[in-house]
Amino acid sequence: MVDKQLRRRGIRDERVLRAMLEIPREEFVPPDERVLAYCDDPVRIGYGQTISQPYMTALMAELLELTGTETVLEVGAGSGYAAAVLGALARRVVAMEIIPGLVQLARDNLRKTGRDANVAVLEGDGSLGHSDFAPYDAISVAAGAPDVPPSLVEQLKDPGLLVIPVGGGPRGFGDQELRVVHKRHGRVESRTATICRFVLLRGGGGWR
Repeated sequence: MVDKQLRRRGIRDERVLRAMLEIPREEFVPPDERVLAYCDDPVRIGYGQTISQPYMTALMAELLELTGTETVLEVGAGSGYAAAVLGALARRVVAMEIIPGLVQLARDNLRKTGRDANVAVLEGDGSLGHSDFAPYDAISVAAGAPDVPPSLVEQLKDPGLLVIPVGGGPRGFGDQELRVVHKRHGRVESRTATICRFVLLRGGGGWR
């Protein structure tokens, strides 16, 4: 996975590559889907949700430019895999999940893989962020939003980076843009890193 799907497609951050080499992805997918754990595709985890393809997890982590000192907000914890990767790259991760069953699943997966020491999975509307631990050095959103939620920009440090898929329409059809939002010197700038497809972001800052 690391050699063929990540290095060959341009992932260069050695810390990201090492984290994804060390973290057992099969522990974050359902038992009947484990044969697909290292395929270059999303994998179903129940509740109409998926774990992102490995390349997208790596790309989003790389775009955040983490050095190990940051507090990161993750929106859409799912089964906990991306939170585990971010936890290997940052000082602290606050992972929000709106589906109660996935909250417990992510907590269980992080605990059994020993990745829960600096990762907290909280139930709630992550599209609105989580002000208790704000501001965040970096924010990663693993679901497509109609636009960049203002609450997430507000909770981002200056300087800080936010990575989020945007677009796709309320019924989930069409491509999304993976946006990299950079807050610095009081200004907010955005660029598109690639085209992608994620499940839809639910909540007050997402699709209603």
